[in-house]
Amino acid sequence: MKTIMQSLEELKKNIENPELKTKINLVEDAFRKLRTKSGLSGLVKKKKLRKILKTVEYEEELIKLQIELIKLQNWVFENKKRVMIIFEGRDAAGKGGAIKRFAEHLNPRKYRVVALPKPTEVESGQFYFQRYFRHLPDPGEIAFFDRSWYNRAIVEPVFGFCTKEQYEKFIREVPEMENALIDDGIILIKFWFSISKETQKRRFEERMRNPLKQWKLSPVDKKAQELWDQITYYKEEMFSKTHTSYSPWIIVNSNDKKTARLESIRYVLSQIPYEGKEKAKVSLHPDPDIVQRYHRKNIQLD
Repeated sequence: MKTIMQSLEELKKNIENPELKTKINLVEDAFRKLRTKSGLSGLVKKKKLRKILKTVEYEEELIKLQIELIKLQNWVFENKKRVMIIFEGRDAAGKGGAIKRFAEHLNPRKYRVVALPKPTEVESGQFYFQRYFRHLPDPGEIAFFDRSWYNRAIVEPVFGFCTKEQYEKFIREVPEMENALIDDGIILIKFWFSISKETQKRRFEERMRNPLKQWKLSPVDKKAQELWDQITYYKEEMFSKTHTSYSPWIIVNSNDKKTARLESIRYVLSQIPYEGKEKAKVSLHPDPDIVQRYHRKNIQLD
């Protein structure tokens, strides 16, 4: 197979037009520069090419991490472990996109994505956790929760979907309930995907412009910016009352969606002692500037 340079050289021999020969010489010169560090860095200064290179790097890193996720899933299945990963965060924080990348290459028979609609009339009269308990992971399974029982910690009180008594009862009960699940052997990870108010506004505007994403906008989403401060209050209350040593909140800076996806996957891989972990061809140490355990003195993005 001929190289590009050989093909250009042949083309030049068969062309008599001096103007075309000059253009081919320029193309040859550009390809020679690509072989040097200075030439490549000069091209990278152009915004579009820099973006392309960043995307290529992201995809390569993602594939390596997803290979590790397959190894983790096999270990979970073979050892009958139960893994539950909760994704919480404000609207448009990137929870769904992150779950999609987690599950993209996993065996669909060994994991579930749980994204429950609003409760039915019957469910509204049940023990609050009942409808969620139906979806707890079985032995050998990973369950990804796109929102969870923590709806009652923020969404429901902010929008008036629960009473003050129901909210206070939930806040008292949830640490004990999670302790019981963990004590029973469930590996529980709780993510909060954190974004700035400006990032959320920009993502909402992108959804409104994109007909393929308009379905993501709900009446609740449309009030998210208006109720930003109220949501912040309940979020901080949730952290202070439900962040425990055995079930900590893990904060993910998701102003950059791609980085948030990579680092949240990396965090999960770092927490579970799956077989073959030591042979990973990718770093399993999450960036502490992107993923960190909640601390009360931390200044949160949102």
